Parts: sequence; C-alpha cells; structure tokens
Amino acid sequence: MERVLDALLIFLFKYPPNLFRRGELALAPALPPPVLIGGLLVAAVVLAFALRGLRTGSLRRDRFVLGAIRAGALLLVAACLLRPVLVLSTAVPQRNVLGILLDDSRSMQLADLPGGTRLEAVKQAFADSAALTRQLGDRFVLRYFRFGADAGAITGAAGLRGTAARTDLAAALNAAQEELAGVPVAGLVLVTDAADNAGSDLTPSLLALQARRIPVYGVGVGQERFARDAGIERVALPATSLVGAGVLGEIAIRVRGLAGQQLQLSAEAEGRVIAQRTVDISGREDVARVRLRLPPLPAGSHRLAFRIRPVPDEVVTENNEYRAVLQIRPGPEKILYIEGEPRPELAFLRRAVGADSAIQLVTLLRSAKGKFLRLGVDDSLELVEGFPARREDLFRYRALILGSIEASFFTGDQLRMLADFVSRRGGGLIALGGRSALAEGGFAATPVAEVLPVALGPPVNDGSDAPAVELEVRVTPSGRGHPALQLGATEAATSHWDSMPPLTTVNLIGSAKPGATTLLLGRPAQGGPPQPVLATQRFGRGTVALVTAQDTWLWRMHADVPLEDRTHETLWRQLLRWSLDGVPERLEIAAAPARVGPGEPVTLRARLGDDAYLDANDAAVVARVLTPSGRAVEVPLAWTVREDGAYEGRFVAEDTGVYRVEAEARRESAITRSPATALLVDDYGADVEQPELRAPLLRRIARETGGRYYPLAEASRLADEVGYTRSGVTVRESRDLWDMPIVFLVLIGLLGGEWAYRRRRGLA
Repeated sequence: MERVLDALLIFLFKYPPNLFRRGELALAPALPPPVLIGGLLVAAVVLAFALRGLRTGSLRRDRFVLGAIRAGALLLVAACLLRPVLVLSTAVPQRNVLGILLDDSRSMQLADLPGGTRLEAVKQAFADSAALTRQLGDRFVLRYFRFGADAGAITGAAGLRGTAARTDLAAALNAAQEELAGVPVAGLVLVTDAADNAGSDLTPSLLALQARRIPVYGVGVGQERFARDAGIERVALPATSLVGAGVLGEIAIRVRGLAGQQLQLSAEAEGRVIAQRTVDISGREDVARVRLRLPPLPAGSHRLAFRIRPVPDEVVTENNEYRAVLQIRPGPEKILYIEGEPRPELAFLRRAVGADSAIQLVTLLRSAKGKFLRLGVDDSLELVEGFPARREDLFRYRALILGSIEASFFTGDQLRMLADFVSRRGGGLIALGGRSALAEGGFAATPVAEVLPVALGPPVNDGSDAPAVELEVRVTPSGRGHPALQLGATEAATSHWDSMPPLTTVNLIGSAKPGATTLLLGRPAQGGPPQPVLATQRFGRGTVALVTAQDTWLWRMHADVPLEDRTHETLWRQLLRWSLDGVPERLEIAAAPARVGPGEPVTLRARLGDDAYLDANDAAVVARVLTPSGRAVEVPLAWTVREDGAYEGRFVAEDTGVYRVEAEARRESAITRSPATALLVDDYGADVEQPELRAPLLRRIARETGGRYYPLAEASRLADEVGYTRSGVTVRESRDLWDMPIVFLVLIGLLGGEWAYRRRRGLA
C-alpha cells in the first residue's frame, strides 16, 4: 500500500515525498518581478471587463463564480512564471562514506522468509555482486559493520554468521559514528529485524546523529506478524530468593493463533524437571501471562530453563525456550520485632516462623516501663538498651515488625529512623494492628505514617475502649498472584483465604494510598465500607506491609480450622520472606546484562553505601569473577561521576556456563564485601524471545534522523534516495516544480470547469 501511494504521489508531484522533506522551496522567476507584476495587473483588468460583459439574469452569482475560476487559473499561471524550484543537497560521487550496519544476531537465522533465513536474504541483497550494492558503490565509499551485542567492521555481507546472543541497536549506531568520526558520512543503512533486547536507551544515539545531520535508513528483515507462534517472551523471577521456600515466576507466553489449544510448560534446574503446568489458551490474546511456582532449591546459583512444547505449523521454534539463573541466599537473615505488650499475636507469630532456619526473628518485648524481654538475640549486648538509638545499629537488620506499641515510646529521631529504614536503607517493614498501633497509637502525624500503605486519620476514641470490629476476609485479584498468599502450585489454591474464619480489628483506617496494593480485604460483619486487612506498597528503596487485624492467630486456633491446616504458618513465613526479598546490602554488584553469549562484553555495576547507607564515592572497589573453569579474574571498578555510590567496570565472558561475581570495597581500613551474584553465559542467547520484525522501531529511528524505512523486498529503492543528504560533501541542485503534472491537471480542471459552468448557465 505504501509503495502504491508513493507511485501515485510521484505521478502527481514528479518527485518522491522524501525529497520534499529533505529539500527547500525557492523561486527562480522566468521574468523580472516588475514585468510579472505588470502583466498580472493587466490580466486582472482584462478579466474585470470581460465579466462586466456577461448577460444573464443572476448577474452577481455568475460573475462571482466565473471570476473565481478565472482568477484561480490566472494565479496558477503566475505561480508557474515565478518558477518554483526544490533545492536539494546531493552527495558528491565517491567523496562520501555510506555506513552499512548488518545485524549478525541469532534471530537472523530464523527461516520466516520465502527464500530461507533472514541472514541468507541479507547476504543476497547486500552481496558484492548484488545490483543494490553496485548502485550504492558507484556513488559512495561503502563501509560495512556487523553488530549484535557490540559492533565491529567487516569486509562485506559474506562475513555474517548470525551467532550474537543479543541485539543492541544503540551500541551499533554509536560504534559506527565513532568509527566514521573523521570522514564525511552521507548516511547509515541499518539492516536488521530490530529485535533490540539490550535495554539500552536509543535517545542519546539518535540525538548525536541529529546533531551531525546523519540520516539512518532502516531496512527491515523478516515478518512483522507471525500467523501462528508459541514462545516464551519473558520470565520474571526475583533476583535472589531465601533458601527453604518456593519461588513464584511470572511467565509471558506468546500464543499467536493458538486460541482454544493447550500448551505444556515446564521448568528445569540443572537439567531436572522441577515444575510443570498445562496452559489453556482460551481467548484471542497474543500473550498469555502464567504463574509457575518453583519448589525450594538449595543455596547457590541455579541454571533454569523454561520450555513449552512446539505446536504444529509453528513459524519458529527457537523462542520456545528461555534460560535464566536464580540465586538462592543461604540465610539466616535477621528481622527485628518490637512489641509493646505480651499478646497472643506475638506468641503465634514467633511459633509460625520458629522452624524456618532461614529467618532469625529477634524480638524486643516491653515487659514493663524501661524493662524488655529479648528473644533470638546473638549475644547479651544486642538490644541491651532497648530499641536502637543509632541508624547504624538499626540498619543491621533487614526487616522490621512494628507491633502494638505507641508512638510516644520512640523519640522523634527514632520515628524518622523507622521511615529511613524503608526509604534509605531499603528494608522491609510490617506494621501490625492493635490497641496501641496506627492512629490509635498516635502514629498519624509521625514519619511512620508517610510510609504506610493506608491513610491514618485521628482515632475514634482513646484506643483503650475501642470496640473490636469483626471482618470477613476475602482475597483480592491482586492478592491471588502475590507471593505472600500462595497456598499451592496453582492460583486456584488462593481461594482458600475466602473460607477462613473472620478476624477482628480495633483500628479504623482510611483508604489505601494511590501506590498501595490491597491483598486481603475485610468486610465488617455489621455492615459498612470494607477496609484493607493486608495492604502493601513500595516506598523509596524498600517495601511496607500493613496487617490491620489484631488476631490472625485465630486462623490457627479457631474451632473451624482443622488441626492440620497450616494457613497461618504459611502466611507469616511467606510474608516475612517477602519483606526480606530485594533488601540491599551495603555493597552490591550486578552484571548487566545478566545473560550474554560467549565473547560478549558485560558491564559490572556495584553500589556502595556507608554504615548509614549513604552513598560512598571514595572507595577502591574490585570485582572478583569466578569462571566456570574455576579461574578467578579481578576487574577494577571505577566510580561513575554521573551517579553517587555507583562503580562500573567491563568484563568479557569467554567460556559458557554460570559465573560467580563478587565485589570488595576498601575505605581507609574498612573492608566491605558483597554477596555473590551470578552471570549466565551460553550460546543460546536471548535474541529470539521476540522474533517478529519490529518495523515501528526502525521507522522511529529513520523519522528522527531524517532517513526512511524500507522492507528488505523494497531495499532497491534505497539507491534512488540515499544520495540526497545534508551530511558529508554535498552540492546544491534545484529541481523545477512548475511542470508537475498536478499543475496541468488543476489548470485543465479550472478551464474545463468554466466551460461546463457556462454551458449549464447558457453562457457558452
């Protein structure tokens, strides 16, 4: 359709639309301007006298119509005499370089074109003997680049192999600009399926091309939409997980053209199947989102593979597998539980997580004024003076549980520390309901209220006589998919929450904040608006959960709960583990990307904070990489000026397998070490996860740089337009516009229209 429209526009306007976008309009009058103005005035006088001679009953109307038609024809002739021209900048032959960037990633091996694979089609179209290459070579000095995760020069399309595991368009454009920085560049030709999965920001690269006025011509390879395809596009897993618990993965599966069918999904760890699920494709959607619960895995790095069985008549099967690495932390990790009074909730909560060796629950219970009972401490000095008075002491814990204890127990600085524990340190906070909690405990006007997921108003009474409100608990749609509420391998198991006995609360709270998520909702048995029973939100670097019920222990001791029911224990174990996930250490390191192919560069990024988790820029940071063969490599990391506390270095992964990456920071005499993270290197790669041609991305690149987009089948048109450029060594030339077919068609239309009007009105 686009080609037909272009042909129509060329027929009417003589030149392709792209030339009008590139050129500038100017006038080159055939006669001196005074002569043209004088002739126009004479013609106007003659036209006026001719109209006065009309004889008709409706004189005014006919004069107006015929005068308008003749005036239009006169103006059109005058415009032609002014001789409008299109001024274009054209490249001087053999004085400019044309960069040709060829995609060399694995997705180019997909065989979705009539003649075979995408790579074969590119090699054929840009071979040394191809007509397009000869036409371009007659006008430009051609420089070829292959690109995948990075870019490099090659001698021609024959050097492509299609083995890169990633596609990084920003890196390709940047490398070509740097390589051609000292020569006149007429433009860049980007030949790719645009399966950009590196996560790089294209905007800086496009702005740099705009500044140099270098156009990019996109050539799209492959099909934009497969008629039938099943593939795993994305698997969302936590970066790390605590040992001893299952992991909930969210999987996006492409199900194009598979409505009414079933897919078999499986997950493997070290080659052993650990989870399976049958996925029913019911609707007409292109992507199905599935949750798959993985069983507990031992501590360490685990290489995972998610697979779906191929379906008949599938266009490609290379995207039916997705590989990832999951890091399991050994624990135990410390949680501080501060409680203001002995109550059943404390005892049952501690009993629920007592058997979990990965969680160390440290309890500070106020037994009397100035007296505390300490449980689960490491030594006799821990919390000996009560709640920590220094940030360094509080920030040693990874999560906090704030029980039924009034705000006046804390100093103003300690209340701010509680908020900073979430926002700055990135820890998890779980706030419990109770007679001395939330608004009833005086927290409404404190920094703690800022981090809570619900709005706190003034208490209805003093709290001591607050009546308990019975709530019938129901799980929300968001709660069905939350890790803290998973009760089985499928989402249907979460319906068990709706059958649990009612709970009570003495805290009357407001609505959830805009950024909060309500997981459990309570409906008052006596009527009234529902209120959150369990709500969560992110705040700063950390997470917050609020449990408004004061007696979740009823889910263990109620007469309607069977003795073998472990819902209460499951809730608290999973909620505490959720509060520990994603909590940062003082020093952390990550590989970006976390999965690459052999020989591809990796950026190692570390983040360092001091004892109070303030960004530190004055450290010497070194990363230690342990390869699959057991060889240790040290990579110095330099502070990045653009971000406080961030350090970066480059590493090239040569061998396939799982790499162990750690970091060490030295500040004066203090040494800080990071927990280990993992890097997956394999030749399978991530380039085929979204294998369809992303033509909109190429159109965006072309539009923002002044180029144009072509499908590979129409790449021959590139030779006709790439020579018109403002970049490089150019000359200016003008093209006449007065003789465009549209001009003559309009003139004939005006004259024919006058004759038809006269004939109709009896004036002929």
